Amino acid sequence: MDALRWGLLGTAQITRRLIPAIRANRRSVLTAVGSRDASRAEAYARQWGIPHAHDGYARVLDNPAVDAVYISLPNSMHAEWTLAAIDAGKHVLCEKPLVLDPEDVDRIAHKAQTRAVTVSEAMMYRHEPLTARAVRFAREHAVGPPRSISAGFTYQQSRAPDVRLDPALGGGSLWDIGCYAVSYARLLAGEEPEEVFGWAQWTPSGVDESFTGLMRFPSGVVATIHSGFRTAYRTWVELAGEDGVMRVPNPFKPGTREDIELQRQDVARRVAVEGSLELFVREVADFVASVQDGRDPVVSLTESQGNAAALQALHESARMGKPVSVRQRGAPPLA
Repeated sequence: MDALRWGLLGTAQITRRLIPAIRANRRSVLTAVGSRDASRAEAYARQWGIPHAHDGYARVLDNPAVDAVYISLPNSMHAEWTLAAIDAGKHVLCEKPLVLDPEDVDRIAHKAQTRAVTVSEAMMYRHEPLTARAVRFAREHAVGPPRSISAGFTYQQSRAPDVRLDPALGGGSLWDIGCYAVSYARLLAGEEPEEVFGWAQWTPSGVDESFTGLMRFPSGVVATIHSGFRTAYRTWVELAGEDGVMRVPNPFKPGTREDIELQRQDVARRVAVEGSLELFVREVADFVASVQDGRDPVVSLTESQGNAAALQALHESARMGKPVSVRQRGAPPLA
């Protein structure tokens, strides 16, 4: 197969990180960008040297010079445009969260299989060596059998208006950054939560500006997750085991070299992990390999459905003020 020809659906800030990663991949080329505002698309195409600028997202999907699309639209539009892209025969890398309703993953999976296209959720941290090493330590019981997990992501969201503060667009801290904490906790636990409890501070518009959740797993592991828009930037992951503690201070946007801290009884050590010179490069490489080589993507649709189910249950619990069971909606998705 020749180089994978990419189109961008949307001009969100995150695309400025993905474009260099696409261009760093020798099997990729960026050919098109679409926006609801034609002048915005044209200006963006000039700024980034993109050959085709389109008035609207559908025109990107109609472009025969596009093989795959990256979707960076507001959360509420992810499922709609992922399905539209599949119908157009395009491969899809969709920014997290892939969907707001886990049932939509079933529709995406079945359509993707029918059209023989690849669909993957863009959860960048999952592709980094730091994550793989932390998971390996958890599986090897480096601090003993897991007992509890804590994960969180906060920053000050001061831009207004902003899609993250609009409930109609899937706003709120849990969907925006809490999805990372939920994903990492599930990954370290190695299983899906069976019950959750959520508590939120709501904005006048109706989105959560701060969210704290508990997840109980079948093995007995309990995870605490936190997200927020009103406190300073902070990220963390911590796994407490029977014999010690593992800490990952910078789990979601790792630099070129990060430490994992292991404390077992009275012995503490730091394990240095070499990372990527440019973030998003490994994510793009994984997607291209999935499309061109038929390799299973790192973030499967099964994993995306599990995360969506946990997030939806946490939201439901916070609204109802009581624990909620995590249910698999519909038929199991096709990986």
